[in-house]
Amino acid sequence: MGAVTVAEMREIEGRAMGSGTTEGELMERAGVALGNAIGRQYPQTRAAVAYIGKGHNSGDALIALRVLHKDFGWEIAVRSAYPADTWAELTRRQWDVSGLERTLVEPPIDRFVGTVLLLDGLLGIGAKGALREPLAGLAREMEWLRNTRGFQVAAVDLPSGVDPDSGEIFPGAVTADRTFMIGEAKRGLLLGCAANSTGALALVDVEGLSGEGEDMQVICPQRMDFGKIPRLFDFHKGKAGRIGILAGSPEFTGAALISTLGALAAGGGLVTLYSPSSASDAIRSRLPLEAMCKSCDDPTALLSERLDALVVGPGLGEMLGNFEAGVIELISSTRVPMVIDADGLNLISKRQIKTDERHILTPHPGEFERLAGKMEGQSREEAAKTFSFASRSVLLLKGARTIVAKRDQSLRINSTGNPGMANGGQGDLLSGVIGALLAQGMEGFDAASLGAWLCGRAAEISVEENGSPSRATDVARKLGIAELDWRGGNR
Repeated sequence: MGAVTVAEMREIEGRAMGSGTTEGELMERAGVALGNAIGRQYPQTRAAVAYIGKGHNSGDALIALRVLHKDFGWEIAVRSAYPADTWAELTRRQWDVSGLERTLVEPPIDRFVGTVLLLDGLLGIGAKGALREPLAGLAREMEWLRNTRGFQVAAVDLPSGVDPDSGEIFPGAVTADRTFMIGEAKRGLLLGCAANSTGALALVDVEGLSGEGEDMQVICPQRMDFGKIPRLFDFHKGKAGRIGILAGSPEFTGAALISTLGALAAGGGLVTLYSPSSASDAIRSRLPLEAMCKSCDDPTALLSERLDALVVGPGLGEMLGNFEAGVIELISSTRVPMVIDADGLNLISKRQIKTDERHILTPHPGEFERLAGKMEGQSREEAAKTFSFASRSVLLLKGARTIVAKRDQSLRINSTGNPGMANGGQGDLLSGVIGALLAQGMEGFDAASLGAWLCGRAAEISVEENGSPSRATDVARKLGIAELDWRGGNR
């Protein structure tokens, strides 16, 4: 299933109603699913205020409030931009059964104790352009409460003031910490240009509201089946895969250690870190007990090792002479899938090494520019698609909205993560996680997609429990919980 435009979403809704489902039944399904999704994803929150306008998006928000109050025990309230007698009929009907006597007259500054979630239900996907009063005033109020009181903002289907087709953020748009897209992912909300307003993305699965877009998918457990089959009871470490990690140098021991930690935390069976002899003693003294460390001054020796996947690059630093030639030969001749990160990527761009289906490249934006050159006039998404088609390798382009691309496949856009990940080591951890997934037999496109989702989700859990920032080692500790969320579709 792929991301849809507004017109395609309207067609999906029309087909549902054409099959006998009423508009009111669709709203009820959407609102109930939304309330349950919010309640699961904000386990520490106990109060919500819905900011609503006149339309059906406001009805979804009111139903979600009802669910949060009845099934999760939250305190609830409403801030309305308009008198109730001007609302859409279905929205007024939801108000009548909501159990709320009146809207809040003043901002909810001192009404609740603890964390408060603001639901942006001001506008739906049919709105166009910048917010106008009185909606603009309520959007400013949400922004103020978010910035000065620490309230969280969750957008219902889209942040009001963001174009769901193009991702354009109009002046005065709502800034959400998480956007709950109802039924299907909205194409524009997946684009990097919308990320500062949408925050993290969540898909709310609704019966009767599924469809299919063509060129873009959101990485989420509701739409993807890989990585969910439990291990057989007689599973052993050999079946969990053998991962070789060529990483580290005297200056950059931490990158090698964190990549190894990622491979272990993602379920790798036998993890071996291969480091230059000049660094191996320092690395060995800090290595996780479950991993092995071998000195390696000839990278071609890994070609004869019994391995199921390779990770090359984290912390290798500048490579010279025979070692550089050995890494080039290893990349070119590998017989197992390989993740190439950090200094491995720098070597590829420096020496113009060709890559193909065996390789997963995981650049940050600066590394990607060195690999691909400046692609004038192209968005991140277009540039990723162009590069992956030419190179044939799987590309994972890091960023606030990580992109995973493969030739002749729809782009995949990651939905998880938060600004708490903006610190060193996160990419090293990701490379190890992907390596472990490859070693367990997962196809490269899926391994890169799941690795990005798991690391982002683990960071969200870490920040929810411990606050921001979330270090790579913190993220590693939460990977197991993130995996349970993926298998259970709980995010």
